Amino acid sequence: MRDVLAELARRVEAGEVVGLATVVGTFSSAPRPPGAAMLVGADGQVAGSVSGGCVEGAVYELAQQVIAGGTPVLQRYGVSDDDAFAVGLTCGGIIDVYVEPVSAQTFPQLPEVLAAVQARQPVAVATIVEHPDRLGRRLVVWPDQVDGDVGSARARDAIADDARGLLATGRSGTLHYGPDGQRRGEGMTVFVNSFEPPPRLLVFGAIDFAAAMARMAAFLGYRVTVCDARPVFATRSRFPEADEVVVDWPHRYLAAEAEAGRLDERTAVAVLTHDPKFDVPLLEVALRLKLGYVGAMGSRRTHDDRMRRLREAGLSEGELAGLSSPIGLDLGARTPEETAVSIAAEIIALRWGGGGERLARTDGAIHHPRG
Repeated sequence: MRDVLAELARRVEAGEVVGLATVVGTFSSAPRPPGAAMLVGADGQVAGSVSGGCVEGAVYELAQQVIAGGTPVLQRYGVSDDDAFAVGLTCGGIIDVYVEPVSAQTFPQLPEVLAAVQARQPVAVATIVEHPDRLGRRLVVWPDQVDGDVGSARARDAIADDARGLLATGRSGTLHYGPDGQRRGEGMTVFVNSFEPPPRLLVFGAIDFAAAMARMAAFLGYRVTVCDARPVFATRSRFPEADEVVVDWPHRYLAAEAEAGRLDERTAVAVLTHDPKFDVPLLEVALRLKLGYVGAMGSRRTHDDRMRRLREAGLSEGELAGLSSPIGLDLGARTPEETAVSIAAEIIALRWGGGGERLARTDGAIHHPRG
């Protein structure tokens, strides 16, 4: 969505009216999550996707109609029927797509939203996608301010409060109210699109595996930090894909980041040093924080020695249970790049609740809710 947002802002700034299609609801095995978006320009060019190809053609035509008519539309796309030319999701899911015309007049806060996203500041856009006469009105919600008009102070207060709750957890989703923002009842549906800063991956140990891990994590959308106490190895030239390269003792750097409030439950830590003088003090800090993932590289023998040292340092069995060691999933990886895939796969599986098995040997839903 961030790339679509940048292209949207560029076109709107040039005075164009753009059709913006956003996934606002998903059911069953929907291919894209809420917030996925597709832009259709007045020149017919497209950016982004709402379904990975299943219904893009139909959404494209609808967006052109919305640009011409000026009225937003909420459209549901479900399972294809036996007609090979039917518009539907071949994966079997259902998605609700909200298509709206966007211009400088309909979305005056767009430059501020883009600036916040580019500055890695949290911001949410709450748009009324169902209502008898307030369709398309929106609020832009920051942690400390609100801009926009949804027709009444009551609705504004309710939507802003709930949008902040979604923003704090990094989730996008729909909210339901009475016609004037009542907490009970129906008549108004609001989609909140949360733009949170990207999750962080902290890689400790400036080795060749770290370089591969930095490339992989950057590709997955993480803000990557490589940290090592040895300045001869921790250099920008060795880790061009990292957002920052830090020369510091790993445990000291991690403790300082935690103290400054720059870590959260989406943060992943990959300890690749497999040297006790570095990784034991570091893991003492990491395993006592509320992080999304803590993994440590090493052989089975290194793992056993590390666990013994951590127990001697006073970590409880509950804290030690949060350690993924040896790091990664069992892919048979050998090269740094294959190992990076193994580690990334484990992070993804833990984040979304996947089991790491081959899908061909499992039953049930392919897509998991947040883990």
